[in-house]
Amino acid sequence: MDDIDRRIVQLLRSQARMSYAELARRVGLTSPSVQERVAKLERNEVITGYRAEINPEAIGLGITALVGIVTTAGAEYSDVADAIQEISEVESCYFMAGQESYLLKVRVGTMAQLEHLVTRLSRLPGVGGTRTTIALSTKWEGRPQPTDPDVPDPV
Repeated sequence: MDDIDRRIVQLLRSQARMSYAELARRVGLTSPSVQERVAKLERNEVITGYRAEINPEAIGLGITALVGIVTTAGAEYSDVADAIQEISEVESCYFMAGQESYLLKVRVGTMAQLEHLVTRLSRLPGVGGTRTTIALSTKWEGRPQPTDPDVPDPV
């Protein structure tokens, strides 16, 4: 990956729907060259997907919580992770160092739904306990980080 690829990645992270023509203009290449580079970045799994950012409250998911999972002694971590992955309310899952094996970011519509979800998580095989923290508000999330400190942020 060269500096132009890093710039393309940075631009797409800030605006995934940017046209090839606009990307080309911003990095100083032709549109076909940029299209070829983006395809290569996708093939090499540097770019793994595109998605729309949704306001969770607008679709009825106004409660965000972080749920720590403590596994039982001898639990198969991959089995626990596979079971967690099947639960649609779990937006993100991080394997952690420390007392908790996993930290989950979950979104639900009501406190009753959160209670039901935490109960469901605690009953998964290999889960010994949970710890839940409820977010009062979200100031920001998903902020793209620069791919290279020497490449300026897109304008």
